[in-house]
Amino acid sequence: MTNVWISAAGLALATIIGSVLGLIVKRLPHKWNDALLGYCAGAMLAAATIGLLIPAAEQAGDNKWWIVCAGVILGLLFLNLLDDLIPHLHKLTGLDKEEHINNSSVNKILLFVLTIAIHKLPEGIAAGVGFNSADTTAAWDVTIGIAIQNIPEGMVVIAPLLMAGVSTWRTFLISLAIAGLEVIGVWLGYGFGSISEKFLPAMLAFAGGAMLYVVSDEMIPETHAHGYEKIATYALLAGFLTILFI
Repeated sequence: MTNVWISAAGLALATIIGSVLGLIVKRLPHKWNDALLGYCAGAMLAAATIGLLIPAAEQAGDNKWWIVCAGVILGLLFLNLLDDLIPHLHKLTGLDKEEHINNSSVNKILLFVLTIAIHKLPEGIAAGVGFNSADTTAAWDVTIGIAIQNIPEGMVVIAPLLMAGVSTWRTFLISLAIAGLEVIGVWLGYGFGSISEKFLPAMLAFAGGAMLYVVSDEMIPETHAHGYEKIATYALLAGFLTILFI
């Protein structure tokens, strides 16, 4: 239990630190916004593969590889379902103008917060599920990886709120709520993973699949939409290598 609380608090604190830095900087040029988001994508990609999918495969064993594959697919489908059912912005940082079919009656700020919620819950679940294992090394790897990417990510999600006219104080309160969502995600992941040890490989794979969906569907496309693909790609590799060496 103590490890879960430390993990949840660490992720929340990293998000808050990033938000405070974002409030200081206030607005990043698209070039650096895409670079930071690319770094976050690389860190999440490494955390998903090294911290979740590989341990899932090791725990499942050679004869049950299909459990890992099924878990990844279910994680992808679950995020895809949320993506279709919950109104939200389709650009993670909300800096680009978008048309919102069937979402026109929803406040843009709420759409943005829902976007981050869809993004943060899988992160928290990914960090929490691994603490059910006897060896929590991989769980800590995932926690550290997500915490590292939470700081630059916290910076890039502040600008859209300020640009929408939200006051500094309200923006900070929204960032606290976003940090709280990740805490909820950690405990959800821990709770799901504790149902049965037999389900743990599938839950690890499920969390990994959900994170891969976010990286591929939300983060990478946005970093490649403004002409800064090269710097975003180098930043993604830097994020991946950071977690790899950790």
